[in-house]
Amino acid sequence: MYITCPTLLLDAERARRNLDRMLAKAKASGVRFRPHFKSHQSAQIGEWFRVRGVTAITVSSLQMARYFAGNGWQDITVAFPANIREIDTINALAGQIRLNLLLEAPEVVEFLEKNLAAPVGVWIKIDVGYGRTGVPWQDAEQVLALAQAIHKARNLKFAGLLTHAGHTYHAATPQQIRDIYRESVQRLQGLRDRLQAAGLGPVDISVGDTPACSLVEAFHGVDEIRPGNFVFYDAMQWQLGTCDEQDIAVAVACPV
Repeated sequence: MYITCPTLLLDAERARRNLDRMLAKAKASGVRFRPHFKSHQSAQIGEWFRVRGVTAITVSSLQMARYFAGNGWQDITVAFPANIREIDTINALAGQIRLNLLLEAPEVVEFLEKNLAAPVGVWIKIDVGYGRTGVPWQDAEQVLALAQAIHKARNLKFAGLLTHAGHTYHAATPQQIRDIYRESVQRLQGLRDRLQAAGLGPVDISVGDTPACSLVEAFHGVDEIRPGNFVFYDAMQWQLGTCDEQDIAVAVACPV
């Protein structure tokens, strides 16, 4: 192989096999499969999902949402807390596709209610232990207040509770990853029960980290999974025990 600069090497057969395996797991558990496209960010690879019947996706920015909307995707969740300074882009996308946003602050709910030009779906982002972003799972009162404000808003359609349990990446064993998944789901279910008891249902639960989605065999208690890295995997995932070496579908060749 003759290369002159760092070059991505992709094993398409392995990537498609990874996709088929995760899709089969979602179907077997009866959950929605909304894969995260942040790992590949490719319209061409996106077609591998579309031909397998995937119609809803996750992205990590409005710019990425705009790119995939331009390539025909009509149901997109932006898995990053909504930024009110991007309201023009939010309104443009909301007028074109089924757009879903993440909320974690009442001020954002108030702003969107006043400034949205078209309806959007919204999820409350919950921190189940990772510590990066979201409403802490222990703060049920704040979650309840947010859900109540969303229900009152004209252009906000409440979808449910969403998390990314990124602390699975710090687990020492595959069993610890499974334990984090179970703990995360239990915490979300507790919040869901609280909201539904207050008459704010139905409340869906969406989870999304690749380690848990790879190791958990049955996704009991959730409605949607959003893994992303699984399409390629990598050496870190292999070390975590979430994939085999032959599942890693990308490498970088660097001339020295």
